[in-house]
Amino acid sequence: MANKTIGPFMIKEIIRLKIEGYSHKKISKILGKSRPVIIKYAKQIDTSGFSLPELYNMTEWDIHELFEANSTPKTNNENITNNQLTSFFSYAEKELRKAGVTKKLLWEEYKEKHPEGVMYSQFCHHFLKYLSNSEGYMPIEHKAGDKLFVDHTGKKLKVVDPETGEVHEKEVFVATLGASQYTYVEACESQKLPDYLMVLENALRYLGGVPKCIVPDNLKSAVTKTCKYEPQINRHLADFAAHYNTTIVPARSRKPKDKSLVEGAVNIVYNRIYARIRNEVFYTTEDLNKAIRDKLDYYNGVPFQGKECSRKELFIDIDKPELKPLPTTLYELKEYKTSRVQKNSHIYISGDKNYYSVHHTYIGKQVNVIISNKTVEIYYKYQRIAFHQRCRVPHKYTTVNEHMPSTHRFVAEWCPEKFIKWAKNIGTHTQQYIESILNTYSYPEQAYKSCLGILSMTKKVGEERLENACRRALNFNAYNYKTIKNILENGLDNPDYNSESKIHIPKHENIRGKEYYQ
Repeated sequence: MANKTIGPFMIKEIIRLKIEGYSHKKISKILGKSRPVIIKYAKQIDTSGFSLPELYNMTEWDIHELFEANSTPKTNNENITNNQLTSFFSYAEKELRKAGVTKKLLWEEYKEKHPEGVMYSQFCHHFLKYLSNSEGYMPIEHKAGDKLFVDHTGKKLKVVDPETGEVHEKEVFVATLGASQYTYVEACESQKLPDYLMVLENALRYLGGVPKCIVPDNLKSAVTKTCKYEPQINRHLADFAAHYNTTIVPARSRKPKDKSLVEGAVNIVYNRIYARIRNEVFYTTEDLNKAIRDKLDYYNGVPFQGKECSRKELFIDIDKPELKPLPTTLYELKEYKTSRVQKNSHIYISGDKNYYSVHHTYIGKQVNVIISNKTVEIYYKYQRIAFHQRCRVPHKYTTVNEHMPSTHRFVAEWCPEKFIKWAKNIGTHTQQYIESILNTYSYPEQAYKSCLGILSMTKKVGEERLENACRRALNFNAYNYKTIKNILENGLDNPDYNSESKIHIPKHENIRGKEYYQ
C-alpha cells in the first residue's frame, strides 16, 4: 500500500544508523527494507527541522506524530486542527523572536487554548513548514534586537559626472536586523574605513537604536586578522562599537551561512531597488541615495509573501523595543599615535605640526595619543593624563599652566604688560625706564630678561633706591641692566649727589689758562 508505514521503532533505527554514518544502501540491507523506503524516510528526517541526536532521543509517540501521522488521510477534525495551527503560527512567529521565548513555551500556550491540538513534535514540524512557505522565512534563533548583519553588494551603482560625463561606480552597503529583516541600504564611495564607519553609523541612526551585536564580513575595515576562533577586530571599529555600546562578531571566513540573512537581503535589494532605478541617471551620490531611500521605504513596508505583516511592522513590534538607545553624540574617527614628552613638557604632533602640554612629571616618557577631529587625548599606561582641544594652526603651543614646572610657568607668563605693571608699583621713573627698554630691544625675550634683572634689584636695594637709579639713568639715555647696576653700586642714586656742580681746580704753574690759547 502506498501509505503503509514502517513504525516508529524502525524509523528510530534509521536515525541511529544515519548517526553512525551508514549509507542508504547499507541501511536497507541491515533493516531488510527496500531502498526507496529508506530514502523516503531519510528525506523526511533531513527536512524535519531537528538534528539526528534530537530525533533519536524523542519518544516513539513523538516519532509517530512527526513522520507517520500525516501519511493517513485527513479527517475534518484534522483540517480544523491545521487551521488552528496556521492562525496560531502568525502569533508564534513574532513571539519566538522575543528574549526567552521558546517553541516549547509557545506549544504549551497553544495546548492551553486547544487541548485537543497536536503534540509538540507535530507542532514543531508544522511550524517549520509554515515558516518555509514565505519570503520572510528566517532561522528562528534570531532574537529581537540581537543582531544586525551588514555587507556590501557585489553589484555597484553608478553616478555620472555632469561636466565630464565620466561614470563613477559606488559601493552599496546593506544592513539587516535578524528578527524582523528590517533593512537599510546606502551608496558610498568605498569600503575603506572612514566610509565604512559612516554608513554603519547612518544605519544605526536609521534604526533609531543599537542592537546587541553587529555581524560584518571579513573586509579589512572590520577585521585586521582573520581567525576561526578569535579574529582581530580593527581598532577603529572596536572603538566605534565601544562608543555605541555594542559588540562586533565577524562572520567566519568562507561561511556565508553565518550572514545568510543579509546575503538574502542583497538579492532582494537587486529586485526591489536596483531594478526599479535601473533607467534613471544620477549625477551625485546624494541624488542616488535619495532614490534608494524612496524605494527602501517601499521595500520595508511591503508585506512578506504569504504573511500579513511587513518588515517595518515586525520591526516596530519586536525589534525596536529591544534596541539599546543611541548615544547623544556621533562617533568621531580617531588617529592613534605614540610620542615622547619633550623637556619643555610638550609632545609634538607631526600631522598638525604643533605642540600639546603634558604634566612635567612625564618628561621623557613614551605616551599614547588619540586624535579626533576636535580633541587630543594623551595616555600613559592606559590612564589619561592630558586632554586638549585640537589646534590646526602650525607651530602653535597649546599649554595648560598647571602642567609646567613653577619656573617654566613664570617664564611662560612673561609679557610687556606684566613688567610695566610691576614697574608702576615701584614708581613712575621705573615704569618709564622699563617702557623704554621694551621699546629698545628688537627681540622680546632679551628685553624681558633685562626688565626682570632690573626689577629684581628691589630685593637687594629696595624700591626707593631703584626708583632713584631709574630717574638718574633716564638722564643718560642708557637703557639696559648694566647701567642701573653701576648706578646702584657706585651710590649715584643718592638724590643729594649733583653731577653738574662745579669742580674746583687748584692753581699750579703747569696749568695753563684759557688766555694761553688766544
